[in-house]
Amino acid sequence: MDFVTSLSKYLPMLPQLGEGFIVSMEIFVLTLLFALPLGMIVAFGRMSKIRLVRSLAKVYISVMRGTPLMLQIFVVYFGPFYVFKIRMGSGYRFPAVIIAFAINYAAYFAEIYRSGIESMPIGQYEAAQVLGYNKAQTFFKIILPQVIKRVLPPVTNETITLVKDTSLAFTIAVAEMFTTAKQMAAADSNIIPLLGAGAFYYVFNLIIAMSMEKLEKKLSYYR
Repeated sequence: MDFVTSLSKYLPMLPQLGEGFIVSMEIFVLTLLFALPLGMIVAFGRMSKIRLVRSLAKVYISVMRGTPLMLQIFVVYFGPFYVFKIRMGSGYRFPAVIIAFAINYAAYFAEIYRSGIESMPIGQYEAAQVLGYNKAQTFFKIILPQVIKRVLPPVTNETITLVKDTSLAFTIAVAEMFTTAKQMAAADSNIIPLLGAGAFYYVFNLIIAMSMEKLEKKLSYYR
């Protein structure tokens, strides 16, 4: 009965939690918007025949994957002041989160792309050459559609992780959903808002997983 009473008490506060969810969604969408193409660029750099480019891409991936995302958020946000003595102001918090998330996830996507591209049999390239395709046509018309099919499962895993990682924005006081729920829970010493936030995360991740599974089935002819 007490649980039901507490739940009914927080129902009017759902719009407030929804505002935090919108911020989480913005972080999620903008991160993918920048990280997916940046990851492809880094993957090409990682596979480059130019040793310097390949080495720089390898170091970038190693640093991004080998250090905590929370630390990267701090570096992006506080770096301009401590390195260049430039005060960015509170308006820089959200862009700092997007930058940190994008460069972090680009490193993971880069390795996913690279593994997918390098897993393609050499015969695919040879057949395309025989048919008169140039390198660009070979990649976009023959290799890329098959790579997309192969990398969808690991990309889905990273996407689901991204949804949960949006909660790390609280480290520099960006009021996403977890921060909002934590403030509501702390104000009344009640766990209901945190459970509500957990439900939001779960449902959103469930939608992503189902959507990716549906897309994977549509691409099932690439085997």
